[in-house]
Amino acid sequence: MHSFPRVICIIMGGGRGSRLYPLTKDRCKPAVPLAGNYRLVDIPISNCLNSGFNEIFVLTQFNTASLHKHIQQTYKFDGFGGGFVDILAAEQRGDSEAWYQGTADAVRQNLHHYNLKDEDLVLILSGDQLYRLDFAEIARQHLETRSDVTIAAKAMPADQVSALGVMRVNEELLVTQFVEKPKDPAVIQTLVLGGSARAKLADKSDKPYCLASMGIYLFSGKVMREALADPTQTDFGKEVIPGLLGKKRLSGFVFDGYWEDIGTVGSFWECNLTLTDPVPPFDFFDSENRVFTHARYLPTAKVNACHATRVLMAGGAIVDESEIIRSVIGVRSVIRRGSHFENVVMMGADLFERPKDLQLNRQLGRPDIGVGENCYIRNAIIDKNARIGAGCRIAPTGLPEKWETDALYVRDGVIVVKKGAVVPAGTIVGE
Repeated sequence: MHSFPRVICIIMGGGRGSRLYPLTKDRCKPAVPLAGNYRLVDIPISNCLNSGFNEIFVLTQFNTASLHKHIQQTYKFDGFGGGFVDILAAEQRGDSEAWYQGTADAVRQNLHHYNLKDEDLVLILSGDQLYRLDFAEIARQHLETRSDVTIAAKAMPADQVSALGVMRVNEELLVTQFVEKPKDPAVIQTLVLGGSARAKLADKSDKPYCLASMGIYLFSGKVMREALADPTQTDFGKEVIPGLLGKKRLSGFVFDGYWEDIGTVGSFWECNLTLTDPVPPFDFFDSENRVFTHARYLPTAKVNACHATRVLMAGGAIVDESEIIRSVIGVRSVIRRGSHFENVVMMGADLFERPKDLQLNRQLGRPDIGVGENCYIRNAIIDKNARIGAGCRIAPTGLPEKWETDALYVRDGVIVVKKGAVVPAGTIVGE
């Protein structure tokens, strides 16, 4: 087994997540629920732990309370392992009152927390991607190639890279060219993958591929400190990495597995629904590479006379005499009889309502948490603790982009029932 230096893992979670609104209205991106049981941040943290790296910092800036609570409840290490998952929220110091200005600036502002030494390795990760990757393989290649920076890159078809940072590598996997969002077909052609890098792909056809940066970087400690010396360079992908090309030894790590950047409402919705496929692109059932999350000790899901096709259902869910097609049903979700779901991601609830809560709902004239009787919901995301009354029909059909009410929002062809929203009984939207 390869002996590694100390590896410091830094997960970026400080962005506003505006493209994920309204899912990020009251929480930061890494705290958004995923696949019924999990949060987005569980993916990079689990990849780190499965790789044997347990010194993890999560950098946050906006709406951090939900993320703080999740991490504090989930990632508790014994005193002998020496591991930790720490949250570093943006803070005002005597020499600076600025918020994080970008990914590199966020890492720079927290340098004093890492106890960084020249011989350490620093792994920079995103908090909103779905993939499974053994980071020890990146570290191994980094050391064997004597690289200063190693950039994880996904092989993408050449006609799909115009919105990405694209690199070219030589036979030794050293980066020789890096172009941000190339639009010129002639330029893209110069970036097409070949040689030893192409040999790493499972697709052995002649289809042209390029290497697109995944936003995952492994720095040698000394180089990291040098790279962050210029305070005007605030972003790794746009400024720091291109600025190091030709000055430091940069190499590419070719990744040929499943990887999804969950940056929009549409990608979040579709990514969740693909998990219901008979053979999903990402396997949460892989016992050798587990995805860790908060142990809730919930009762098993309770289903009565339900017709379900391609459904993921989390613990504590209660479904009565309903039809559910290609949907993800989150923790403590309640779906009452006669309802029909199709292509729905339901995040569930934080608590079960008790009899006295239900009585109070009657007095206030509001629906119970969950979905009432005889509802029809299609192409939707139902955020946590939403209350949908009986007889509602909700779909995005015919509604314009960014159509919004107090309870509902349309984006990327998906209708979102906002967190804690109340949809009165009999509401008909988009039908």
